[in-house]
Amino acid sequence: MTPINVISYNIHKGMSPLNRLVKLQSMGQALSDLPIDVLCLQEVQGQNLKRAIAFNEYPDNPQHDWFGEYLSLSHSYGQNASYGHGHHGNATLSRHRLDPKHNVNITVSALEKRGVLHSEITPSDWGVPVVVLNAHLNLLESDRAKQYQAISEYIASEIDKDKPLILAGDFNDWAKKSGQFLGRLGLHEVFYSKYGKHPATFPAKLPMLSLDRIYVRHLRVLSAQVYGGVPWSDLSDHLPIGARLTLV
Repeated sequence: MTPINVISYNIHKGMSPLNRLVKLQSMGQALSDLPIDVLCLQEVQGQNLKRAIAFNEYPDNPQHDWFGEYLSLSHSYGQNASYGHGHHGNATLSRHRLDPKHNVNITVSALEKRGVLHSEITPSDWGVPVVVLNAHLNLLESDRAKQYQAISEYIASEIDKDKPLILAGDFNDWAKKSGQFLGRLGLHEVFYSKYGKHPATFPAKLPMLSLDRIYVRHLRVLSAQVYGGVPWSDLSDHLPIGARLTLV
């Protein structure tokens, strides 16, 4: 059985941290050097008419389409926020067969539109589908508590408890409260399982806060890694994280 490699990355809508430069091409090049079977992206720009006019290098097609073509991956997009000149959300991409399911609205504040993109992938030699939940949570701890409850209820009611499960994304959780909610469902964070702590992933140039997570259930963690330094420190405001997984 061949392990799968999962990457989670908040791409900051394909822009540099201060939104002065388009970094999409450089992000694609950097990601192409990684072993990727499943890619969970947050802050993916489905459309931004203002930036398309302001930057010659800004792509005309949605970023999930762009990454899918550049990396030769199937893709699914869940729109979380919509505004006059565009929209953004999460995107899940896969080298294996991808079955899009549902985009779960976990918005609890008018200021932050958030969602969890539910997909399933079927690794070619595993023989069983794997549920992939791609999440982006709020900045306020009180908001995140409500969102953890919503995610927990969704998993408990909608996900077969015997299916392998990956929950990855930008949790914005420097208070590190996610385990209190998700551990009750048998989910284990990959870095905490391997190393006993969560890695610093933000800001990318000088990581101090642990915001990004990969949780798994019915999967064994072979390795977990933060991708830091050049070129990652010069791309998004987050660093990508990855895990190599196999069935238990």
